[in-house]
Amino acid sequence: MKLHFESDLDFQLQAIEAVCDIFRGQEVCRTEFTVTRASSELQEHLDYIEYGRGIGNRIALSKEAVLENLKAVQLRNGIAPSDTLRSSDFTVEMETGTGKTYVYLRTILELNKRYGFTKFIIVVPSVAIKEGVYKALRITEPHYRSLYAGTIFDYYIYDSMKLGQVRNFVTNPQVQIMILTVGAINKKAVNNLYKESENTEGERPIDLIKATNPILIVDEPQSVDGGLKGSGREALSAMEPLCTLRYSATHIDKHHMIYRLDAVDAHERKLVKQIEVASAIVEGTHNLPYIRLLSTSSRREVVSAKVELDIEMSGKVYRKEVTVQDGDDLELTTGRAIYRNHHIGEIRAEKGNEFVELRVPGEERYLRRGEAWADVDSRTVHRGMIRRTIREHLEKERRLHPKGIKVLSLFFIDAVDKYRQYDDSGHPLKGEYALMFEEEYQRLINHPDFKTAQIDRSVPTEKVHDGYFSVDRQGGWTDTTENNKANRDNAERAYNLIMKDKERLLSFKTSLKFIFSHSALREGWDNPNIFQICALRDIRTERERRQTIGRGLRLCVNQEGERLQGFGVNTLTVIATESYEKFAENLQREIEDDTGVRFGIVMAHQFAAIPIVENNGRKYPLGYEASKTIWNNLKADGFIDSEGKVLDKLRDTLSEGNLKVPEEFISQRDQVIKILRKLSGSLEIKNADERRIVRPRQALLTSPDFKSLWNRIKHKTVYRVSFDNQRLIQECITNLRQAPAIPKAQIRWHKADITIERSGVGTTEGKSFLTVLNEGEDLFLPDIMTELQNRTQLTRRSIQQILCNSERLNDFKRNPQKFLEMADQIIQRCKQHVLVDGIKYQRLGDEFYYAQELFEERELVGYLKHMRSATKSVYEQVIYESEVESRFADGLEKNTAVKIYTKLPSWFKIPTPLGGYSPDWAVLIESEDGERLYFVVETKGSLMPGDLRRSEEAKIKCGQAHFDALKVGASPAQFQLATDADDFLTSIGVAD
Repeated sequence: MKLHFESDLDFQLQAIEAVCDIFRGQEVCRTEFTVTRASSELQEHLDYIEYGRGIGNRIALSKEAVLENLKAVQLRNGIAPSDTLRSSDFTVEMETGTGKTYVYLRTILELNKRYGFTKFIIVVPSVAIKEGVYKALRITEPHYRSLYAGTIFDYYIYDSMKLGQVRNFVTNPQVQIMILTVGAINKKAVNNLYKESENTEGERPIDLIKATNPILIVDEPQSVDGGLKGSGREALSAMEPLCTLRYSATHIDKHHMIYRLDAVDAHERKLVKQIEVASAIVEGTHNLPYIRLLSTSSRREVVSAKVELDIEMSGKVYRKEVTVQDGDDLELTTGRAIYRNHHIGEIRAEKGNEFVELRVPGEERYLRRGEAWADVDSRTVHRGMIRRTIREHLEKERRLHPKGIKVLSLFFIDAVDKYRQYDDSGHPLKGEYALMFEEEYQRLINHPDFKTAQIDRSVPTEKVHDGYFSVDRQGGWTDTTENNKANRDNAERAYNLIMKDKERLLSFKTSLKFIFSHSALREGWDNPNIFQICALRDIRTERERRQTIGRGLRLCVNQEGERLQGFGVNTLTVIATESYEKFAENLQREIEDDTGVRFGIVMAHQFAAIPIVENNGRKYPLGYEASKTIWNNLKADGFIDSEGKVLDKLRDTLSEGNLKVPEEFISQRDQVIKILRKLSGSLEIKNADERRIVRPRQALLTSPDFKSLWNRIKHKTVYRVSFDNQRLIQECITNLRQAPAIPKAQIRWHKADITIERSGVGTTEGKSFLTVLNEGEDLFLPDIMTELQNRTQLTRRSIQQILCNSERLNDFKRNPQKFLEMADQIIQRCKQHVLVDGIKYQRLGDEFYYAQELFEERELVGYLKHMRSATKSVYEQVIYESEVESRFADGLEKNTAVKIYTKLPSWFKIPTPLGGYSPDWAVLIESEDGERLYFVVETKGSLMPGDLRRSEEAKIKCGQAHFDALKVGASPAQFQLATDADDFLTSIGVAD
């Protein structure tokens, strides 16, 4: 299977642009230096001889220019702007599963294309990620070479035994990408990187690398750095990088954040799977003195532990988390006589050696983190969890197999020997989890519920599951961490089993469907078709929910390697031993801790990125000062407190739709409301037990009314792009002519008074002013025709017409790089506009359509929290994704003119150049005079210009063109945009 890669995903392009725009204004340049070696054989006065030319990165921008670029990028992306340029470290946050590796690999090539940078080092924390990055480069290489034709790039994994690689890295003029683990570079005493070597002609490899000023890309920096003064951070700085780009979903140190696609954004935009939790909660077992150790802590010389106890409140017993200290009487703590003579003893909070002493009648017990006393038999719970995972798997398999999607399930276990053991002769034996799995799998595949499922029952059960763990030299499986070379070697062997063939797991030809693992499948491994994750180890006492679910967040692929969109097929079910509410609460806390996202908090900069749209179509951000004005207004009206915390008054006002904003921001009101709705909400986790199959209402589905509606919208179309080249050229000319003037390079002068006092040395800044920088007659003018041709893919003739007729070539002479960037942006924007405007749809023959029977054949799944009963809908319930959709359905139900309607299912798709587009509603209306009107409606929270993403606007235009092509015969279906049902019905002249 070959995976397909999309080159035009807007969120990925925005992340790439965020990095590239940090260097806006930088000319294409590089530095060269002489590479020498020490020689004792030469004459005394010749200390060195040359053995090559080194080529490195060079930046010509001032720190002030970089800081201005940084602030502009941050405001554009809704991030609080940095006051100073504290370091050259820049942070990109992307939720797991959204293509982080693809983004930074493509960023490398984009930086080379725009600025000529050639030396890049990717630093990763583990063998798994190192091999994963190398594999990503191999499988994406054809894709990148098609995007960056003519760009030569080499990539390789650093090997301390092959230091000739370092010499090649230094002297090769083409793009060089070196991949290494932090464990390979952070121990100077034993690391060849810091030793003189014959392979580098007597030089220390680290000195050669430093001379190139490489751009460092750090994957998962929270695991690489090793703390604020860790050896990892020290090893990174030893390379003297031009800059360091940090990519992760879980940053600890934010540095200069330039782009953020957080967990909430990713789920809202359906860029990852939606999450549901199936909770294994044991109830009605409060007949023993139960206690579980969750965590220990030592703060301000107070040692305490967080434990789970059965507490009596108002005559009922509840399982609750409680903080205890040495000597606490658990009978008093719980209010239950069953805990009589049960006391807390010694508490140890030493990391890796945490425990609590439990003093019970006749003995002392020591509980480690996650362990429980007087708990229900864990094997019973684990068997139930394995059974539920298999059932969830088979249910999804029955639904997704016909769509060409292979379903995989992943078990995280607490110890390897519970899955695989070895006898005295080294022969493998099945552990208790393996035996449980095989027994439950055999029961369920023969269950009546799955009698019709497409399960190959001839495949032996032992072939559908396997374990992936670190592997020792004897081939045995083991629990390891990568804390020394031997364990890193074990991890390498595990990788060879797990990752190199992970695409093979996606094929129906491979019988393996269930994967058991311990620690080898953490960061660095995921698979797009993981649909179930069963946590047989306790994840309640560790901050690892995000790591656990991250293995299955990526959107799934079919047998052709095509990535499929939508929650209809993309749902990750987590089977865990905590309630879904608790899971959601703790996951939200982890997201807050890991990312800095503060749920329910409005920051002063939050509205700065809202676009202002001018009459000529140009957009610019609202800006920080305007954002602060809106924030102050919210505070003055009592919607938020002085810390920005959302108050109930704001939630009530938002639900009522009565929020007011200052007069000057009326046109941005809808965007402000959209941001506030997001910030005042929380990350939603679905409850698997509330999942329901929504069935069509047969009386309406087979009615003449629905048949009449469906016949008007069911036909399929194809599109072609009628690209009016002259119109494109003219739009480019007009926009380039109207673009802002480009100044010459400038020096900004600052004047400040220096004061020396007992309190210290201070400054008082005075006025600043600009002077034009005279760059002389020999100013380098790049080949603008070739540059724009490579960037825009237009012909040289078209580019020549645009440039000559724009009357802006003097700007090119004044500041070549600025003009080049501006012209590129304008042409690209005009290309997108003309492409969609010129699209033509043509209806296919009568045999090409969406059959009405699909409503019965394709299963529709929803959750109680997002379902509402309906009487006029083709389905018995309406599944809604937002309050806008819920209110729209309510309005349709209440209006007597609406005869029948349906929320269009996800399989109803219109082809567009930007991917498939699914409109929201199909509606049949009967007016007072008996006229029947047919509509396809797209609902949005706002229809104001600039409020929709560019890709949304383009898809809606394509939807309009599609339904225009279907307008044949009397009363064709009309395509309409709406924010609510009342406005929609009023706009077509229908009143209740």
